[in-house]
Amino acid sequence: AKARGLPITAAVAAHHFALNENAVADYRTFAKVSPPLRAEPDRVAMVSGLADDAIDVIVSDHAPHDQDSKRVPFAQAANGIVGLETMFPLALEIYHNGEIGLLELLAKMTINPAKLVGLDAGEVKIGAAADLVMFDLNAPWQIKVDKLRSKSRNAPYDGRPVQGRVLKTWINGRIAFDIDIED
Repeated sequence: AKARGLPITAAVAAHHFALNENAVADYRTFAKVSPPLRAEPDRVAMVSGLADDAIDVIVSDHAPHDQDSKRVPFAQAANGIVGLETMFPLALEIYHNGEIGLLELLAKMTINPAKLVGLDAGEVKIGAAADLVMFDLNAPWQIKVDKLRSKSRNAPYDGRPVQGRVLKTWINGRIAFDIDIED
């Protein structure tokens, strides 16, 4: 439809291109999301969609839940994964794997979402708010759910090695996050 010029936009949550249905094997509720995780060929298709611009935006789909909402039988478990702190390193995996260029990847998390909702944001320019992120593209680390700053720990990534880390975040010119202070 997009190739035919129809005015549509597509988005994908980072967990949908970083995980597949195997993450919920044995009814693992920490990977239960809506829409549900799909088969590996579908995950690969989402990565291809990002690379060929069929998918415009990467979202966090941040849906924190308390432990009690996830430590129940699968059918009763809440849908959702912590996504705010994991989106960036998960997205960088497809860059490091050579599946998408860095600037294209960053645009899908900054400029494209801002344009979609009509915000004059997502890029550095004179007169714009100084909303910035400083990151180390190659810093290796492991996601540790007990170190997440979210109110919740519902993430299936505990112990997952990733490459690339946010070091500082500024919102309107003021430091909102500094890894040297937080860690």
